[in-house]
Amino acid sequence: MAARTPATVEQVPSMNARIRFAISVIILGLLMTGPFVITALLIWAGAKAPERAMLVELIVPHLSLGAMMTTFGFVLGLLIIRYLFRQYVQGLLKMAENLRLMLTANRNFRVVPEGPPEVRQLAEATNDLAQQRDGLMDDVDAQIAAAKASVEEEKNRLAALMSELAQAVVVCNLDGRILLYNSRARLQFRALAQGSTAVAGGALIGLGRSIFSILERNQIDHALEVVRQRLHRGAGAVIANFITTARGGQLLRVQLVPVLSIADDSPENDMSGYVLTVENITRSLEQESRRDQVLQSLTDGSRGSLANIRVAVGNLMDYPDMEAAVRERFVGIVSDEVLRMSQRLDQTMSEFADSLKTRWPLEDVLGMDIIVAAQRRIEEQLGLASKTEEIDETLWLRAESFSLVFSICCLTARLIEHDQIKEVRFRLQPFGKLAYLDIIWAGHAMSSETFYTWETEPMQVGSETSPLSLRDVIDRHGGEVWYEREKAAHRAFFRLVLPVAIPEALGETDIAETGEVRPEYYDFDLFHFRDQSIDLDRPLADLSYTVFDTETTGLEPAAGDEIIQIGAVRIVNGRMLRQENFNELVDPERLLRPEGVRIHGITDDMVRGQPNIDAVLPAFHDFCSDTVLVAHNAAFDMRFLQLKEERTGVVFSQPVLDTLLLSAVLHANQDSHQLEKIAERLGIRIEGRHNALGDAVATSEVFLKMLPLLEQMGISTLRQALEASQKTYFARVKY
Repeated sequence: MAARTPATVEQVPSMNARIRFAISVIILGLLMTGPFVITALLIWAGAKAPERAMLVELIVPHLSLGAMMTTFGFVLGLLIIRYLFRQYVQGLLKMAENLRLMLTANRNFRVVPEGPPEVRQLAEATNDLAQQRDGLMDDVDAQIAAAKASVEEEKNRLAALMSELAQAVVVCNLDGRILLYNSRARLQFRALAQGSTAVAGGALIGLGRSIFSILERNQIDHALEVVRQRLHRGAGAVIANFITTARGGQLLRVQLVPVLSIADDSPENDMSGYVLTVENITRSLEQESRRDQVLQSLTDGSRGSLANIRVAVGNLMDYPDMEAAVRERFVGIVSDEVLRMSQRLDQTMSEFADSLKTRWPLEDVLGMDIIVAAQRRIEEQLGLASKTEEIDETLWLRAESFSLVFSICCLTARLIEHDQIKEVRFRLQPFGKLAYLDIIWAGHAMSSETFYTWETEPMQVGSETSPLSLRDVIDRHGGEVWYEREKAAHRAFFRLVLPVAIPEALGETDIAETGEVRPEYYDFDLFHFRDQSIDLDRPLADLSYTVFDTETTGLEPAAGDEIIQIGAVRIVNGRMLRQENFNELVDPERLLRPEGVRIHGITDDMVRGQPNIDAVLPAFHDFCSDTVLVAHNAAFDMRFLQLKEERTGVVFSQPVLDTLLLSAVLHANQDSHQLEKIAERLGIRIEGRHNALGDAVATSEVFLKMLPLLEQMGISTLRQALEASQKTYFARVKY
């Protein structure tokens, strides 16, 4: 909320400038009073007693007038010095800050010519030099871009390949820090997340995070040792496999492949990291176990029946002249046992077939693609016109596309035979975690018996047949199908209820922030990262950050105002990771203030039923673990978090950097340090203001622009940044 930023203060000169101003005032005073005082002392020292008495008699009556004139002259001189100081000293200091902006953070920034003519001419000359510098830099950038084109192409190919792989792939350095992962890994580990890690992007997979928060360290260390031994022996296949258990009891099959170092000074076969491919095998093991049980029951049951048949047949062969009644009884035994075996075999095959059906692969597919494919087949094979209405083109389904399209075509073919329909329409709409796919036509009513027959019989479209029924396909998708009439429109439709592929595959926040998914998932510079705790003497560029913002019911945390939204993004290796974000509404368990709603746009209906702070704060704590916190006017946000420590037991103990204080360090002579003004100076466009995630993104961009400016001032470590921040005026603001 913008109102929570401390009020803008008048320009305050830097410490050195204030010292120089004080020295100038002292010199002025000495120049105005010194000559008179020294002259008076010399005359007084050389005069005799009668002369001194005469001097006192002459001067004392006029002393007040002299003091008043001296004071007036001193004040006038002070005003002139202050004016010249503001125009030439402070003006040049402000110009120097603007020049640093042009040199580093915002090359499009230009100095505004203001002040005395000499300063304005200097500003204009500076802008001319900046324009020439930009021309040279554009030329250099163009040459660099051309040289890097082939490298970027290879990188994009790798990013595309990793993103589209059906397997979960994670690449780590030797410390277990994640430097690459694909979309499948993101989905898989989010599905396995439990507790606080399952809330609002709190899943622990992310660039720079440790793989040991997901997989057991001991098993990975053992696999690495196996790989090293095979490398030492010169084995052909240098791969290690193991099965581990996730936190929720899911079984994961993991394959580890080394990444060999290519540095000139590294030993042969020296590893710089490893690639993990992860597969969740829990369901397949359960299916295998079920098939084993079915086959075992078939074997055990058949063994007894075969024994009985063997005895009965033996008696019939050994005693050909036995009585008719006894022979009939033995034949009945054979017939009964054969019937039982046949029934048992049919039941086993039925169960085994169901097990095979469950092995169909379900993939994320755009719902519109299913409809387009069905329309093409219907028009080409059945010669029937088709149209669409009320289609959500952004809706993704979790489906097996071939069987689903075949089912739609089969229903359409039977409608043509049954009702001679002239046209079929499609409708696709979301309904929570499900999607409604409707096949609509105009025609007579259909009996429930007819629909039941269509649902359970094997499907056929022209000469193409399938042993599966519509019910088999729907059950495999975990969905439902029914027939319904639209009496007012004289239409009817089949409704297929299918699972939606969100939120894991295409979450709302993923699409809202950026359309580029792949580039967020890899950073090969992290191969050089080494695991260590947050060291205050580490360079700022080497640290990982969580930049966050909160929206609240009001501006008084100690008076009962509550958090209603937390948004955050991560910065790793000098890059903001938009996809690795935290964005969660919080139920404040109280009504919102109307004046706050006008600022952030969050209403009571939006937060009602959302997780409360007891659930959200632990998830946010997990999200920002092992990172430095960054916020704009962080004292405000941190006060809200600190007041919840006793209630939630969650303590944020890591260092905190404040972009408000850092701006005061960098630009002490600027008029304002509000987020909008800082972004304007740095050439950053803010989108989504007064939304926690939008403000966090803007603060991240501001902070990244500040890092090179801090480096220029000699502030290169976390400790130096914290100490410099605490010396600013704004550090005294408390909430």
